[in-house]
Amino acid sequence: MILPPRPLRIAAATLFALAIAALIALVLYSIFTTATGAPASASRIDILHLVRMTTIQAGLTTILSLLVGVALAWSLNRLHFTGRDLVVGLFSAAIVTPGMVLAFGLLAVWGRQGWINQGWALLFGSPLGNPAFGLSGILFAHVILDGAFAARILLARLDAIPASRLKTGQSLALSAHQRFAIIDWPAIAGSLPGLGAIIFLLAFTSFPIVLLLGGGPANQTLEVAIYAAVRQDFDLRGAVLLALTQIGVCSIVILGASALAPVPTQIGQSLAPTWRDPLAARAMQALILALGTIAFALPLLSVLIDGIGSGLARIVVSATFWRALLTSLVVGSASALVTLGLALILTLGPSATTSAIARTALGIPSYAYLAVPAVVLSLGFFLAVRSLGIAPVNAAPYVVILGNSLLSLPFAVATLGPPLDAIARTRGKLIRSLGLSGWRQFRLVEYPLLGRDIGVVLALAFCFSLGDLGVITLFGTQDFETLPLMMFRALGAYRGNDAGAIAAVLLVGTIAAFVALPKLFERLAHVAR
Repeated sequence: MILPPRPLRIAAATLFALAIAALIALVLYSIFTTATGAPASASRIDILHLVRMTTIQAGLTTILSLLVGVALAWSLNRLHFTGRDLVVGLFSAAIVTPGMVLAFGLLAVWGRQGWINQGWALLFGSPLGNPAFGLSGILFAHVILDGAFAARILLARLDAIPASRLKTGQSLALSAHQRFAIIDWPAIAGSLPGLGAIIFLLAFTSFPIVLLLGGGPANQTLEVAIYAAVRQDFDLRGAVLLALTQIGVCSIVILGASALAPVPTQIGQSLAPTWRDPLAARAMQALILALGTIAFALPLLSVLIDGIGSGLARIVVSATFWRALLTSLVVGSASALVTLGLALILTLGPSATTSAIARTALGIPSYAYLAVPAVVLSLGFFLAVRSLGIAPVNAAPYVVILGNSLLSLPFAVATLGPPLDAIARTRGKLIRSLGLSGWRQFRLVEYPLLGRDIGVVLALAFCFSLGDLGVITLFGTQDFETLPLMMFRALGAYRGNDAGAIAAVLLVGTIAAFVALPKLFERLAHVAR
C-alpha cells in the first residue's frame, strides 16, 4: 500500500455503493412485484419477435460500426491535412450527440422531403424513396454515431504505437497493406471485443433513434415497446415482462464483456501522422474520410440550417420553450454535479485500497445502468413511486436528476478511475512522506492533476442529461418538460419547424458544453497548482 490509510474514503465509497445497490434493488423489486401481482391477461406483445429484432439491429450495428471505425481510424492515422484536428474533434463529440437530434437531421437529409430526395427528383424526375425510415434508417443513424465513436477510440490505439516500431516498418519499406497487417492490426485487435460489447449495448438499449426512425411495429425494439406498453396501452404487466427480458439480455452481455479489455472514455489529443503511404492508399484514405465526415456532419449541418429558420423565431417568443430550456439546464447541471460527486466518492475509495475484491465490489454498482437502461430505469422508478403512494408528478424532478446521474455514472467512473490509480502509483510515496491528510491530498495533489478529467465528467453528464429522452419519458407533464420531450411532442403534433429549432438549440448547447467544460476546469486546476 503506497498511499496512507484512508478509512473515511473507503467507508464513504462503501456507503454510496450500497445506497446505489439498494436503489437499483428497489427498482428491480418494483418491477418484479408488478410482474407477479398483476392479473394475467392476454397480451399482444410478441417478446420473441422484439428480442430477435433488437438483437439483429444491435448485432448489425456492432459489425458495421466496427468496420467503419477501423476504416476511419486507419485513414485519420495516415493523413495529414488542414482541419484534421476539427475532424478528430467532430468524431470525439459523437458520444454526446443526442440521438434524436441526429435522427431529425437524417430525416432532413434522407427523408421523403429531404435534401437528397429533392436533389434526386430534380436530376432524375422521381424521388429516391425514404431510406431514413425502417431498419435501414436505424442502422444508418447508429453506425454514424457508433462508427465515429469507435474511430476515435481506435485512433488513440494507433497513435500509441511506439515510434521505434514505425521506424522499423519504414526501414523495411512496408506497403500500406503490410503495415496494417503487421503493425496496426495487433495494436487495435485487443480493443475490438470490448468496444464491440459497448456498441452492442448502446444499440440494444437505443430509444430515441428507434422511436423516430423505426417506422412501425415491425422494427420496434424492447425499449420502444416498453414505452408503448406504458404510455399508449398502459399495459404495466407487459412492460414489466419486457423490462425483465431486457435486463436479462444486457446482464448476459455485461458478464461476457467483463472479461474483455476495458475501453477508456478519456483520450488525449491525436498526434500528427508521420507515416506516408503510397498515392493509391492515400487516395483511398481520403475517400473513406470524406465519406465518413460527410455522413456524420451533413445531418448535423442540416439541423443547424433548418433550425435557424422560421421555427426558431417562433419558439423564442414562447414561454413554454424558455420554461423547457430552464428545466433542461437545471436538470442537466444538477445531474452533472451529482454524477461528479458520486464518481469522485466511488473512485477515491477504490484507489485507496489494494484489495481486488474490495475494488470490484465498490465498482459494480457504478455500472448498474449498463444492465438497467434508461426506459427500464424510468419504468422502475415510476412503479416504485406509485407503490410508495407518491404522485409521479411530485417525484419527477428528483427522479429525472437521479436517473440521468446513474446513466452517466459508468462513463464518469471510467474517466476518473485510471488517473486516480496512476496518482496513487506515482505520487503515493510523496503523499505518505509529507503526511498529507485526505482533504489536503485531494486539494494539493489530486484535484490539480484531475482538472481536465473533472471537466470531461461534467461535460459528459451534462450533455447526456441535456439530450436524454428515456428517463423523462414516463414522468414528463405539461408543467415539467425538457427540450428533448418538447421536441418529441412537436414532432408528434407535426410541427417540424419547431422541432428543428429545438434540435438546433440542443446541438449547439451539447457541443458548446462538451468543448468548453474540460478546457475551463483544466485552467482552473492549473490556477490551483
